[in-house]
Formats: sequence, structure tokens, C-alpha cells
Amino acid sequence: MGLPAEQKSDEASSVVTGRLITSSGEAKAVWHLPDEAPVAILYNGEQFAVMMATAQDVEDFATGFSLTEGIADSASDIEEIRIAEVADGVIVNIRIDPAKLERAEGRRRTLTGRSGCGLCGAQSLDAVMQPLKKVKAVSPLPEAVDAALKGLRANQPMNALNKSTHAAGFATMDGQIILVREDIGRHNALDKLIGAMARRGIDASTGFIVLSSRFSIEMAQKAASAGAGFVV
Repeated sequence: MGLPAEQKSDEASSVVTGRLITSSGEAKAVWHLPDEAPVAILYNGEQFAVMMATAQDVEDFATGFSLTEGIADSASDIEEIRIAEVADGVIVNIRIDPAKLERAEGRRRTLTGRSGCGLCGAQSLDAVMQPLKKVKAVSPLPEAVDAALKGLRANQPMNALNKSTHAAGFATMDGQIILVREDIGRHNALDKLIGAMARRGIDASTGFIVLSSRFSIEMAQKAASAGAGFVV
């Protein structure tokens, strides 16, 4: 047996109560709703985007977002991340070389990025339809893929509670899940995973990424930016 995947066990849910009505009568019902809050992302004190997200693993999210938006080439490009909780959400100020920020100016968001969309508010089609980065192809065996899918389901403490959050995980070539991040938004979960991998120096070409969601264009862009050659 391998070690369990690194994960965060905080609930990140709100509890609500109500009535469950069935053919046999009424009963008290309790729901755990996933938390969602605006996360304002600033670079060098200037607002770049506001993303609706589950406000956990924010430093991983800030790092991953910086990488997948093409602002940073590596985690070492980020000089500092400051996180402040405010009444309505979270403010994240990221210090980075201004020259690196200039090249991603077209990807600045003019609208709030909803949890269901990783491209909301981008300023132009050119900014959205970026060419995919070339990556090293890897081909895990089918049994490794099956093991990774089962392992991802077993490493989602948030989703086990609220049944509503997505996850992104990294698996070794034998299918062992070693890192998982969750969020109400699928693209946010992937950004968090990519940021966590970068901060830990994990090379994406040594394994593969496993998602709980559909594999849309922005997910392909993000995975490629991380150097992943295989996504389940």
C-alpha cells in the first residue's frame, strides 16, 4: 500500500437544514453546501481578475493561476503572495516582475470569472485561444488509469461531505494518487493542483493528471502549461 495522497480535510461547507418530503411523510434534512467566495487576484497591487472559488489552498491557487495564465514561468518567479480575508471574500496580492505581467495583459479579466468557467471576462479571443504548449507524451497502463480514478474518488474529503465539489489529482505512472486539490470550480481545482505541484517541485511528466470533470479547452490549456502529457 502506498502513502495516502496529500489532501486538505477542512470542510469548506455551510450547513443548512430543511424538510425532506417523501411518500411516507416529512423528516428533517441537513445539507452541506460548498462554500464559494470571490477571490480577487492582484499583481503588484493592481487588480487582474476576480474568480469565484472555494477559498482553500489559496496560495496554491495563486501560484497555479499565475502559471496557467502565462504570467509566471515557474513558482520561483513569484516573489511574494499576500492573502487577506475581507468581509465578502479573499484578496490575494502577488508580487512579480512587471515585465512578466505585461506579456499577459490581454488575459486580464473584465468580468468576474464564475466557478463554472475558467475563461470568463478575458479581453480578446486571441487571449483565450492560446496555442498549446508542447509536452512529453506518457502512456500509463489501463490498470494504472483505473487505479488512479478510484484513488481520486477516495481522496476527496470535501466532495464526500457536500457531493458538489470537483477535484484534480496527480498520479504516478503506476496509478497512485499523491496529490489532490478540490474546488467548486473544476478549473480552479486544476489551478490549485498545478500550483501545489510547482511549489513542491513535482515534474508533471513523471505521471499524469486525473480530473473529476469534463476535459474542456481551458483544462487542456492548463494541463499543457504544467507539462502534463496525459490527462484522465
